Amino acid sequence: MDRRRRFTEEFRIEAVKQITERGFAVKDVSQRLGVSPYSLYEWVKRYGVPTEDRLAKEDQAARIKKLETELRRVTEERDILKKPRRTSRSSPGEVRVYRGPHEAASDQNDVQSA
Repeated sequence: MDRRRRFTEEFRIEAVKQITERGFAVKDVSQRLGVSPYSLYEWVKRYGVPTEDRLAKEDQAARIKKLETELRRVTEERDILKKPRRTSRSSPGEVRVYRGPHEAASDQNDVQSA
């Protein structure tokens, strides 16, 4: 059985107003309303600030979360691009010449080293 009760946002705001505006103690409000003091402290943290400030803070938190996700993706892409590519060259100065299928591979004396 689910013992957790769901309270509307309006109920929460009114409970917070009793604490912040009317000066009642958290313990008294929690006993009167049948809500745990922990829940009331959480509600005060969330709803204690003015509505515009709270909404701005929530919007800012959502934007930060979005930017962190994008940063993580871009960092992964950068790390992939920074990894050295595997090449078939045995030394950095070696240049391979494609001779085509019709020429024999035994003619390796054509290119002289400098």
